[in-house]
Amino acid sequence: MIELRHLSTGYGTHIVAADLNARLKEGELTSLLGPNGVGKSTLLRTLAAFQPALAGEVFVQGQPLGDLSASEISQKIGVVLTERLDVRNMTAYDMVAMGRSPYTGFWGRLTDEDRQLINEAIEQTGIGPLRERSIQTLSDGERQKVMIAKALAQSTPIILLDEPTAFLDFPSKVEMLRLLKRLAHEMNKCICLSTHDVEMALQLSDCVWLMEASGRLATGSPRELASDGSIARFVSREGVSFDAESFTLRIEG
Repeated sequence: MIELRHLSTGYGTHIVAADLNARLKEGELTSLLGPNGVGKSTLLRTLAAFQPALAGEVFVQGQPLGDLSASEISQKIGVVLTERLDVRNMTAYDMVAMGRSPYTGFWGRLTDEDRQLINEAIEQTGIGPLRERSIQTLSDGERQKVMIAKALAQSTPIILLDEPTAFLDFPSKVEMLRLLKRLAHEMNKCICLSTHDVEMALQLSDCVWLMEASGRLATGSPRELASDGSIARFVSREGVSFDAESFTLRIEG
């Protein structure tokens, strides 16, 4: 679905990460891990065409990202960012319906097909009881589900999420990752998310991208990156160790 070929990311002339090579596949949930400041958000923003690559190329379904128009990108890639919503006088249904704007235009009229896709997205994410609720009355977890439903309504094969579990409590984090994995598998979506929830990501992801402080991008299944020591190098500190069999951290008191 997405292929990185010798990609360098950053801002202006400042390179944050260089010579990245990796692939995102359909039907898989991929978690992007790495320490703060290593460039995870910058990478996702580059893949979403929010900012240009500094070198190398990103291919989307075999086409160079730079050759695609804004309209074409919006029909291929859905994005869910970390920022808290500050929206007034809009229901959850209205927000999900905005996912159809690449096809109708911002002020476009919804067709019966659009409404069907909106309702399917609401059903897939389990937010039916929230559809008439105002966005400002929803919890962080409920808002995140609404934004995922909006991305689903956008009918893109690829969905990128920047720390979708950042403001959630533990049960909600687990529920969110389970939802994303189910959507990837059942709807054959290519879903990639950045997260700091290492243990959950390893237990629920099909693939892991690990951006190391050295600038290296390690990719593979959770088992592969646990076995070759990549995860241990990332998480191990004095008094902290990683169990590669159970995908858990052990902290000494």
